[in-house]
Amino acid sequence: MRSLLVGGLIGLILAVTFLAGFFGRDAFELTGRVSAQENTGGYALLDEVQSLIDAHFVRPQPDFTTREYAAIRGMLSSLGDPFTFFIEPPVAASESDVLSGTYGGIGVQIVRSEAGELVLYPFADSPAQAAGIADGDVLLAVNGSPVDISVQADALDQQLRGEVRDGNGVEVTVRKVDGSEVTIFVPFAVINVPSLVWRVLPADTRLGYVQISRFTSRTPDELRVAMDDLRAAGIEGLVLDLRGNAGGLLQESIQVADEFLDGGVIVYQRDANGERALSGTTGGAAVDLPLVSLINGGTASGAELVAGAIQDAGRGILIGQPSYGKGTVQQIFPLSDGSSLHVTASEWFTPNHQVLDGAGLVPDVSMQPDPNGRDVELGEAIRRIREQLEAAS
Repeated sequence: MRSLLVGGLIGLILAVTFLAGFFGRDAFELTGRVSAQENTGGYALLDEVQSLIDAHFVRPQPDFTTREYAAIRGMLSSLGDPFTFFIEPPVAASESDVLSGTYGGIGVQIVRSEAGELVLYPFADSPAQAAGIADGDVLLAVNGSPVDISVQADALDQQLRGEVRDGNGVEVTVRKVDGSEVTIFVPFAVINVPSLVWRVLPADTRLGYVQISRFTSRTPDELRVAMDDLRAAGIEGLVLDLRGNAGGLLQESIQVADEFLDGGVIVYQRDANGERALSGTTGGAAVDLPLVSLINGGTASGAELVAGAIQDAGRGILIGQPSYGKGTVQQIFPLSDGSSLHVTASEWFTPNHQVLDGAGLVPDVSMQPDPNGRDVELGEAIRRIREQLEAAS
């Protein structure tokens, strides 16, 4: 069956190009023949076109695989859905790496403080942590070159990554919390990036901060560990940062939302079989804490699911910019040659039936990013939670 399908698909794009100049003359005949083939499920016409190309095309043709992949893309483009697409084997093989987040480096998160400084937060069990870098250390220099604080944090992060081999690493100079400056050589190692990071906020030690960058199979467990750690530190309120989170795995997104909501509908999912409610359980890890969530234009898919459920439940306000607006679910089908097919199989709506796809979430408090890179949205979140704590005291 696959060989029959492939044989037909190979000619699809070529057939469109070949027939364009002759459509007016042969329209009725061709329409009837295509309909007949649709009724039988065959691809005889496309095979016929490929045979004619083979016999008469004056220039060399691309190789078989190139034509095959182009034909598949042409077929999928006719669906008019940007999220139903084909991925070639090398890229398909890297999809799992994207979710696992593996790279060579020192294992540290760089955050720009409200004062504009670049602050380091090492991942647990990372080379950075082992070398003595601690939460809150301010990055001053990399390999002897002073850090330009006007440079984006992402660009500096690339300077702290590299090939994992003996003796390879980076020298960093940091200012410790006590004001002393220390220069440390940190070797590169394979870093398994966590899907979330957390810390007690230095601006107010009553407040915890959880940033979820993607939803992987590890995220729900990582969130529970984070909440245990933050509660042990005595936090009384929480900031959930979903900015730049493009989504990930559906069930894990639902499980994460469940930790912030004390039961009730988390999302409605609609597919070819109709609509159903996906609900949570009671007693999540963070249901009793004052909560503010941060979103922006990079907040999409599963992250919008979480933020939308929190907003509709009145669980906490959203601060930032409107989210991306991706309210569809894709199934990924591995193909026999190592490529994969992403197919839009369902769409979802918030508990109040807000449409996400093409619309996104509107924050309760709209703020534009600071042009100097200061995290003004986080500052506003801290202020809002402080108000809640003071009102409750």
